[in-house]
Amino acid sequence: MEFLKENVLLIGLALGSGVALLVPMFSRSAAGSTLVSVTEAVMLMSRKQVLVLDVREPDEFKQGHLQGARNVPLSQLATRVKELEKFKDKPVLLVCERGNRTRAAVKVLKEQQFTALHQLKGGIQAWSEAKMPLSK
Repeated sequence: MEFLKENVLLIGLALGSGVALLVPMFSRSAAGSTLVSVTEAVMLMSRKQVLVLDVREPDEFKQGHLQGARNVPLSQLATRVKELEKFKDKPVLLVCERGNRTRAAVKVLKEQQFTALHQLKGGIQAWSEAKMPLSK
C-alpha cells in the first residue's frame, strides 16, 4: 500500500499511456468498419479483390475518382444496395470527398449484413494530397 501512495504519479502516467495507446486501435474500427490510410488502401486494392465504392454525387465523381471505383451516391445507397449484394462478404472500400459520408454509408451497409467494410481516411482529399492518381 505504501508503494502505491509513493508512486501514484508514476502509476497514473503508466495507466494514461496505456489508454493513449489503445484509443487509436478502437477508433480505427469506427462503426463496424476499419479506417484505412491512403497507403493501406493501395495495399488493400492491390492484394485483394475489393469493391471501391464512391458515395459522392455523380458530378463530384466525374471530377476524379479512384481507378475502378463504382459510384453509388449516398442519397441512393439504400435503394441501390441490391446491386452490391455479391460483395456482402468481400472487402468494400468506401470513399467520399473528406471521409464524412462514408460513416453514413457504413451504417446502411451494416444493416444489410456487409462484413468487410473499410473507409478511406480523409477521402479523395487525402488521396489527392498523397499525390495518388485519379481517373476521370
